[in-house]
Amino acid sequence: MEKKHLHIAAGIIRNLEQKIFITKRPEGTHMAGFWEFPGGKLEVNESPEAALIRELEEEVGIVVTKNELLHRVDHEFDDRFITLYFFMVSSWENEPYGREGQDSRWVSQHELKAEEFPPANRIIVDLLTQRSDQHNS
Repeated sequence: MEKKHLHIAAGIIRNLEQKIFITKRPEGTHMAGFWEFPGGKLEVNESPEAALIRELEEEVGIVVTKNELLHRVDHEFDDRFITLYFFMVSSWENEPYGREGQDSRWVSQHELKAEEFPPANRIIVDLLTQRSDQHNS
Protein backbone atom coordinates (compact mmCIF):
# COMPACT_ATOMS: atom_id res chain seq x y z
CA MET A 1 0.00 0.00 0.00
CA GLU A 2 1.34 3.41 -0.94
CA LYS A 3 1.86 5.87 1.87
CA LYS A 4 -0.02 9.12 1.95
CA HIS A 5 2.18 12.18 1.27
CA LEU A 6 1.13 15.32 3.13
CA HIS A 7 2.48 18.81 2.52
CA ILE A 8 2.31 21.07 5.57
CA ALA A 9 3.12 24.75 6.08
CA ALA A 10 4.16 25.87 9.56
CA GLY A 11 4.79 29.35 10.93
CA ILE A 12 7.55 30.28 13.33
CA ILE A 13 5.89 33.38 14.76
CA ARG A 14 8.72 35.37 16.37
CA ASN A 15 8.25 38.69 18.13
CA LEU A 16 10.77 41.47 18.76
CA GLU A 17 11.77 39.94 22.11
CA GLN A 18 12.90 36.76 20.29
CA LYS A 19 9.97 34.81 21.70
CA ILE A 20 8.22 32.24 19.55
CA PHE A 21 4.51 31.39 19.67
CA ILE A 22 3.85 27.64 19.88
CA THR A 23 0.69 25.55 20.21
CA LYS A 24 0.04 22.09 21.63
CA ARG A 25 -1.33 19.29 19.46
CA PRO A 26 -4.76 18.36 20.86
CA GLU A 27 -5.76 14.94 22.16
CA GLY A 28 -7.01 12.62 19.45
CA THR A 29 -4.70 14.01 16.75
CA HIS A 30 -1.51 12.58 15.24
CA MET A 31 1.37 13.40 17.64
CA ALA A 32 -1.05 14.62 20.35
CA GLY A 33 0.56 16.32 23.34
CA PHE A 34 3.60 17.64 21.50
CA TRP A 35 4.21 21.37 21.06
CA GLU A 36 4.40 22.61 17.48
CA PHE A 37 4.72 25.63 15.26
CA PRO A 38 1.15 26.36 14.13
CA GLY A 39 0.11 25.62 10.57
CA GLY A 40 -1.55 22.91 8.55
CA LYS A 41 -1.98 20.95 5.36
CA LEU A 42 -1.81 22.48 1.91
CA GLU A 43 -5.03 22.21 -0.09
CA VAL A 44 -5.04 21.07 -3.72
CA ASN A 45 -3.13 23.55 -5.92
CA GLU A 46 -2.31 25.76 -2.90
CA SER A 47 1.21 27.12 -2.47
CA PRO A 48 3.01 26.61 0.86
CA GLU A 49 2.90 30.38 1.50
CA ALA A 50 -0.85 30.60 0.77
CA ALA A 51 -1.47 27.64 3.11
CA LEU A 52 0.62 29.31 5.82
CA ILE A 53 -1.40 32.52 5.63
CA ARG A 54 -4.76 30.67 5.61
CA GLU A 55 -3.84 28.23 8.39
CA LEU A 56 -2.43 30.85 10.75
CA GLU A 57 -5.58 32.90 10.41
CA GLU A 58 -7.74 29.81 11.09
CA GLU A 59 -5.62 28.37 13.94
CA VAL A 60 -4.21 31.35 15.81
CA GLY A 61 -6.18 34.35 14.49
CA ILE A 62 -3.37 36.36 12.90
CA VAL A 63 -3.01 37.94 9.48
CA VAL A 64 0.54 37.34 8.25
CA THR A 65 2.09 40.44 6.65
CA LYS A 66 5.73 39.32 6.37
CA ASN A 67 7.22 35.84 6.11
CA GLU A 68 10.08 33.98 4.50
CA LEU A 69 10.72 30.30 3.90
CA LEU A 70 13.30 29.20 6.46
CA HIS A 71 13.63 25.47 5.81
CA ARG A 72 11.96 22.47 4.19
CA VAL A 73 11.96 19.08 5.91
CA ASP A 74 10.95 15.69 4.51
CA HIS A 75 10.02 13.10 7.14
CA GLU A 76 8.76 9.54 6.92
CA PHE A 77 6.43 7.95 9.46
CA ASP A 78 5.26 4.32 9.42
CA ASP A 79 2.00 5.35 7.75
CA ARG A 80 2.81 8.57 5.87
CA PHE A 81 5.39 10.89 4.33
CA ILE A 82 5.29 14.57 5.18
CA THR A 83 6.99 17.57 3.63
CA LEU A 84 7.07 20.49 6.04
CA TYR A 85 7.66 24.06 4.92
CA PHE A 86 8.79 26.19 7.87
CA PHE A 87 8.29 29.93 7.46
CA MET A 88 9.75 32.63 9.71
CA VAL A 89 6.84 35.00 10.38
CA SER A 90 8.21 38.38 11.40
CA SER A 91 5.17 40.64 10.96
CA TRP A 92 1.45 40.09 11.49
CA GLU A 93 -1.78 41.73 12.59
CA ASN A 94 -3.71 40.73 15.76
CA GLU A 95 -2.40 38.87 18.79
CA PRO A 96 -2.03 35.09 18.28
CA TYR A 97 -4.02 32.75 20.51
CA GLY A 98 -5.29 29.16 20.42
CA ARG A 99 -8.33 29.90 18.29
CA GLU A 100 -9.35 26.22 18.16
CA GLY A 101 -9.10 25.85 21.95
CA GLN A 102 -5.57 24.42 21.86
CA ASP A 103 -3.00 25.33 24.52
CA SER A 104 -0.57 27.99 23.37
CA ARG A 105 2.29 30.04 24.77
CA TRP A 106 5.18 32.34 23.96
CA VAL A 107 8.59 30.81 24.66
CA SER A 108 12.05 32.38 24.39
CA GLN A 109 13.78 31.12 21.26
CA HIS A 110 16.77 29.81 23.26
CA GLU A 111 14.43 27.91 25.64
CA LEU A 112 12.78 25.77 22.97
CA LYS A 113 13.26 22.06 23.77
CA ALA A 114 13.50 19.70 20.79
CA GLU A 115 12.14 16.74 22.77
CA GLU A 116 8.84 18.59 23.32
CA PHE A 117 8.22 18.71 19.54
CA PRO A 118 7.34 16.00 17.00
CA PRO A 119 10.44 14.37 15.44
CA ALA A 120 10.01 16.19 12.11
CA ASN A 121 10.15 19.57 13.91
CA ARG A 122 13.30 18.89 15.92
CA ILE A 123 15.75 19.93 13.21
CA ILE A 124 14.05 23.35 13.17
CA VAL A 125 14.15 23.65 16.96
CA ASP A 126 17.87 22.83 16.83
CA LEU A 127 18.38 25.42 14.09
CA LEU A 128 16.52 28.09 16.07
CA THR A 129 18.31 27.40 19.36
CA GLN A 130 21.71 27.45 17.60
CA ARG A 131 20.82 30.76 15.97
CA SER A 132 19.82 32.27 19.29
CA ASP A 133 23.08 30.98 20.86
CA GLN A 134 25.05 32.70 18.10
CA HIS A 135 22.84 35.77 18.48
CA ASN A 136 23.61 35.99 22.20
CA SER A 137 27.38 35.44 21.97
